[in-house]
Amino acid sequence: MIKGLGDIGDLSKMMQAAQEMQSKMTELQEGLSRLTVTGESGGGLVRATATAKGELTALEIDPSIFVPSEKEVVEDLILAAIKDAQRRANDRAAEEMARLTREMGLPADMKLPF
Repeated sequence: MIKGLGDIGDLSKMMQAAQEMQSKMTELQEGLSRLTVTGESGGGLVRATATAKGELTALEIDPSIFVPSEKEVVEDLILAAIKDAQRRANDRAAEEMARLTREMGLPADMKLPF
């Protein structure tokens, strides 16, 4: 606390901490856009890549599954790979958020952003 200012010094510290947290959250969000995860299905026959924010960035399909009679199977594999990538993206984002809260000394179960 700043001497002679009463609780204003504590408020100043709180504001500074809030600004630091906002800066770290912005940095984290930008970092999640650069981190990628890959989901797959069919033993790797279909692979979907997404950012840790969940944005699909690539889709790889093994040519061996392009058989006209297997159209529905291929569609199911594509959806499964995309869902797997999205799940992995959510998990990675949660890991990064937990890391940030630990670094800032916040409770592990605190939900950010508020």
